[in-house]
Amino acid sequence: MSVCESLLSLSPYQGGKPISELQRELGLEHIVKLASNENPLGAGPKALEAIQQAATEVGRYPDGNGFELKQAISEYLSVSLEDITLGNGSNDILELLARAYLCSANDEVIFSQYAFVVYPLVTQALGAKAVVTPANEFGHDLDAMHEAISENTKLIFIANPNNPTGTLLSDDAIYAFLSKVSSSIIVVLDQAYFEYLDATDNAIQWLQEFDNLVITRTFSKAYGLAGLRVGYSISNHKIADYLNRIRQPFNVNHIAQSAAVAALSDEAFLVRSVAANKNGLLQLSQGFDKLGLSYIPSFANFVAVEVNDASSIYQKLLEKGFIVRPVEMEGYLRVSVGTRIENEEFLDAFKSIL
Repeated sequence: MSVCESLLSLSPYQGGKPISELQRELGLEHIVKLASNENPLGAGPKALEAIQQAATEVGRYPDGNGFELKQAISEYLSVSLEDITLGNGSNDILELLARAYLCSANDEVIFSQYAFVVYPLVTQALGAKAVVTPANEFGHDLDAMHEAISENTKLIFIANPNNPTGTLLSDDAIYAFLSKVSSSIIVVLDQAYFEYLDATDNAIQWLQEFDNLVITRTFSKAYGLAGLRVGYSISNHKIADYLNRIRQPFNVNHIAQSAAVAALSDEAFLVRSVAANKNGLLQLSQGFDKLGLSYIPSFANFVAVEVNDASSIYQKLLEKGFIVRPVEMEGYLRVSVGTRIENEEFLDAFKSIL
């Protein structure tokens, strides 16, 4: 049997090591996971209540059109229902976009060095060509990305804030970039960490001007629903229609839809999550300063810190029960924001092995 040649050299996505796996490997009881950019507060009270109610209804299929969740997103962002596509996490949307617009081996996808690892995965899986532009101070170089555009360019991925670096592009810079890109090229603005910015939501207004813009967001981060896998995109209704034609039926389960609707209404929890993250970023940054370590200032819910022999330090941290994330940047580890106590315990363990 043979498979597509593009899959032969494709490595599957590797998430942060699960707590249960480390427990099995090392027999540790106290483990702190700071590897997957999860919300250390978990889900909010309204979402948890909705989950309990929805659990009594799991014998039935979910709403395949996700009407109630789309309605909630529509009202929250003041966008049309027809512009919304729901996904099994925002990763699902990224794959749908690749499937919809990458039709041949000549098709090209532009993304930045040190960008989200799913971008090259979906590109290679479909046999298209990845065009990777050099990073600018660990972030996107929009000028370089624009220069890389060719007649074969079909998709451009921009993560803002960026994962795994935490860097941020200004709205002015992104708007100027969009203004220069041909309307025939889909520009994906991946805003998985947008809620942590506590900023004006200008990107939604750009959808009225740029028919080729797709904004992706998720409930996995600030809303604390990572385990339920629910994300969405907002785009021109024509793009949304194409994505809805190829998405899996019932791709967002009933519990996830119910929890996401409730999460959108829990403004108090979102405020608390954003505040906890702000304090956690400060705590980690100050801790790294005291240890004399360089790090990339972050606008997300993690910090990439520079260390000598990252692989060795990663392993030593595992042995002490702390899971962080090795990243593609040589000499760096990515550390997610935990609770105040988890951050403190991590910094103490980190200091002991440096």
